[in-house]
Amino acid sequence: MFTSSLNRPTLVLNRSWQPVGVSTVARSLVKVWNESARIVDPDSFMQHSWDEWARLQPQDDERVIQTQWLRLKVPEVVTLTRYNKTPHNVVAFSRRNVFKRDAFMCQYCGCRPGSEELTIDHVLPRAQGGTSSWSNCVLACVDCNHRKGNRTPEKASMPLQRQPRRPIWSPAYARHTIRLESWSKFINDAYWNLELED
Repeated sequence: MFTSSLNRPTLVLNRSWQPVGVSTVARSLVKVWNESARIVDPDSFMQHSWDEWARLQPQDDERVIQTQWLRLKVPEVVTLTRYNKTPHNVVAFSRRNVFKRDAFMCQYCGCRPGSEELTIDHVLPRAQGGTSSWSNCVLACVDCNHRKGNRTPEKASMPLQRQPRRPIWSPAYARHTIRLESWSKFINDAYWNLELED
């Protein structure tokens, strides 16, 4: 329990409270200890130093880190005390991230059949020189992928719901698969509503 709690994700905000990353609880607590970050209570939006957070009594249903001397509530959000930039994180092209970008929806018919019934389709087929890239790959349900075959959307008379492009980074694209409900108060709804499935 101790190790898994320390490896849980923590949303990192800059001084302006914009999401700039996702860190582990362990790394976030080190930042708070070093006074380069403060813990944010997602319910009250109050910021806490290490000493203030350590004095809080966790509720029975809250996740905690238990040491010999301390019972510490696991933080879910921290804000940096000095950093006020918004980094230009680049979303890596991967199967998982295409699913997130397209919100688990077929880009031809708009259905959401579940991840098992979705495939990655090359808009310009590989047989015609199409590459595996953000601008050429979309999600397609098995039926649409079969119907489109080795043709372009124009030739198959199957227009795309939206043109594929590299997504803007958000915490939804962080490596952690856990997404905490408390983060919804700090993240744009468009990113928050992405269906995160494995």
